[in-house]
Order: sequence, then C-alpha cells, then structure tokens
Amino acid sequence: MVDQTAETAAAVPIRPPRRRLWDVLGALGQPRVALMLALGISSGLPFMLIGNTLGFWLADDGVKLAAIGFLSWAGLPYLVKFVWGAVVDRVKAPLVHRLGRRRGWMLVSQLGVAAGLVGMAACNPKTQLAPLAAFAVLTGVAAATQDTAIDAWRIETARDADELGLLTAAYTLGYRAALILTEAVILLVAVAVGWPLAYALYGAAMVVGVAAALLAREPAAADAAMEARDRAEARRPLTSAREAVFGPFLVFFRQHGAAMATLMLGMITLYHLSDYMRGPMSNPYYEALHIAKPTIAGVRAGVGLAGSIAGIALGGLASLRIGNRATLIVGAILQPIGIGAFALLGWHGGDFVVAHLAGLNVTAFEAIMTFDAFAIGFSGLALVSYMSTLTSLGYTATQYALLTSALAWTGKLLKGFSGTIVEALQQGRSLLDAYALFYLMCAAIGAPAILLCVVLATRRPRARAPAPA
Repeated sequence: MVDQTAETAAAVPIRPPRRRLWDVLGALGQPRVALMLALGISSGLPFMLIGNTLGFWLADDGVKLAAIGFLSWAGLPYLVKFVWGAVVDRVKAPLVHRLGRRRGWMLVSQLGVAAGLVGMAACNPKTQLAPLAAFAVLTGVAAATQDTAIDAWRIETARDADELGLLTAAYTLGYRAALILTEAVILLVAVAVGWPLAYALYGAAMVVGVAAALLAREPAAADAAMEARDRAEARRPLTSAREAVFGPFLVFFRQHGAAMATLMLGMITLYHLSDYMRGPMSNPYYEALHIAKPTIAGVRAGVGLAGSIAGIALGGLASLRIGNRATLIVGAILQPIGIGAFALLGWHGGDFVVAHLAGLNVTAFEAIMTFDAFAIGFSGLALVSYMSTLTSLGYTATQYALLTSALAWTGKLLKGFSGTIVEALQQGRSLLDAYALFYLMCAAIGAPAILLCVVLATRRPRARAPAPA
C-alpha cells in the first residue's frame, strides 16, 4: 500500500465478509451498495453472451461442436486482465478522463461491450461466422477491461474490511443476477424474438452499467496515490516503464513471499477449471437431452436462482465462521460433485423424476441444477472474497487482474477443446454417453484444486508489508 490511510489496514489481514444475504438486501438503499449491485449486473452481462449462451445460439443454427468450442476462445481477453489492469492503473481513459481512472474506464469499456454485442446481433452465424467471432472478441476485450476497472473501484472505495465484504456480496448478487438474465431469461427472449434481436437488446441493457459509472464517486485516496506515482515516475521514465510492467508483480510476490504467492496463483488457476471446461458444452448437452428452452429457462431462473442465492449466503456465512481458506476447501469439493452429477442425465437418456413433494414432481435436472448453482455460488463468493484481500493500493487494478487472469488462464484455454473432446468420446458410443463421460472428466479435473486448497490452509500467511511509495 502506498499511502498512510491504507497502511494500517495493510498491517492486518482483512477479515472475511461479515455480511450475509439479508444484510446485503437491507443495505441496497445505501448509494454505494446499490451502485455495486448495478455494476455487478453490468460486469456479468457479457460473460455468458460470448460463452455458453453463444454456444446455444450457434447450436440452434447448426454450427458444429468443434467450432462452438473454438469460439469460446472469444473470452481469451480475460486471460490477460493484468494488461488491462496496467492500462487502467496508469492511463487516463480517452475522452472521459475527467471522470477519473476507474469511472472513465468503466464508461469506455461499457460502451465497447454494448457495441460488440450489437455487432454480434448483426451477424448471421451460418454465413458470417468470422465477423461474429471478431465482434465477440471485441466484446471480450471490453468486458475484461470493465471487470478490471469495477474490481479496482470495489476494493478501493470500501471504507474498511466490513464494507468490502458488503460490496463484494452485492457485486456477487448482481453478477449472478446477470448470469440468470443471460443464461435463462435470454432463452425465452430468443424464442420470442430470435437470437439476433435478443443480443441487441442485451447490448442496450449495458445502460445499467453506464448509469452506475456516471453516478459513482471516484476513490479519492487511490486516485491521489496514482497521480503521485505518475508525477514521481515522470522524472525517471526508464524506471517508470520497468515499474509499469513488473512493479505490481514484484510487489505481490514480495508482499506474500515467493512460495506462498506461487501457491496462491496455482490454487486460483485450478479452482474453477471444472466449471470452465464443461461450460461450452452445457447448452448443446441440454439440447441433446431434448430439454426445451422454456424448461431450461424456468429451472435456471427459479430453483437455480434460489440455489445460487443460498450458495452466496452460506458462502459468506462460512467465510465468517470457519475462515476463507476452509471455505475455499468446501467450495472446491462441492463444485466437482455438482458437475459430475450431470452425467446421470446422459446415462438415463434424458430427464427423469426423482421425488414427489407436495404433489409436485421433482426431476433430476431440477435437483442437479439447484445443487450445481448452490455449489458455484458458494465457491465463487469464497474465491472473490479471498482474492479481494490480496491487493495493494495503487496497484489494485493490476494485481487483482493478475489474480483473475490466473483464475481464467487454464480454463479459458482448455475449454476451447471441449467440443473436440466430446466428439472424440463419441467414437463407438452414443452422444449422450459421450457427454456423460465428458462431465465425469470435468469433475475429476477438480481434484488438484482441492489438494492445493488443503495445502494452502496449512501454510501461515506472511505478515503483509505496505507497498513502496
């Protein structure tokens, strides 16, 4: 940390979030919390639209599984978030720099996401797959930059660790709400008006983030720290260039120690790999199971949303009661269980009833989707809360971007091969059997993350030193 106001907070590890779901809902009237919720929605809107949901659109238009898998690489800009973080930390946003670095880059990137989604809407996947892919990459670059600016604002605007937990929970709720809109609700919209118009409407929905960016206040302490650093580095340009590239990484490794920092990055890299790998094939799998779009939308928006909210709430409670590291272990165990359970649908040949409750039939798809949403909500909040405690003021955007890049690096690269893996597994098997084996493989990939979480839990964290002025 670079300024005196943050130095005291840096001397003591930030506690896990003290707030739970009802605290967040009760605090939504507070301006910063409400803005954080809106920014979470804005951050979550493009993620699935260049990922799993795009795969559904392409599958509807008869695009091959291998191509669907490869097009998931439109999300590769998320892998180099540390690049966008360095830009957000050190370069003023074009045209709107008077808003400040965080708010200015939020606005520029949000307009970029909207333009990318509208451009995708204007393309026909059957005849214009390459232009559609280009607009998807544009959306990915803008979305990754937006995430970097929003994460920095969330961390820097918090007055203390308690408010950081509250803002993190609000952000997570907003993000999850956006995933429901882009995974579930959009299926109903696409049935009603078609995929192109649906994408155009979601591009227009980025106005939620634009409004929040304009209403937010720039974090004064962080802005002052960055301005002071820029003035100092202007007197030594060669040193400042080296600092821009390597400074945030050197500070991170010096702050935590090389061994501990490497362990942290390794754990983060593998933590959501199971979920990333199965992502591009999820919607094609549901199509192969002959589950109708309205059914998928209803389950995701109904019991799936309930499961996600419960996971977020219990993830926050677990972080408070047993600590971040123990919560990470629980989340790492829950994820592969939820993912592997989807294999049951393939082996059975479709959905089936598993229980009768109050005169209603509960199907396997509903039960598995609910548990899966719970597991992802629980583990997601645990990981975001943990990573939010690891950055230094003045380097917030770059360092947090380094962590989120580590999170996405392996998954974003490997998931592009998901379609070819399913096609390879289909040799000598039915398509549903191939999908079942694929989901079991994705679940097994979660084992190394569990191991690294356990190892991390046994290591004592190094006392955090303030970043150099």
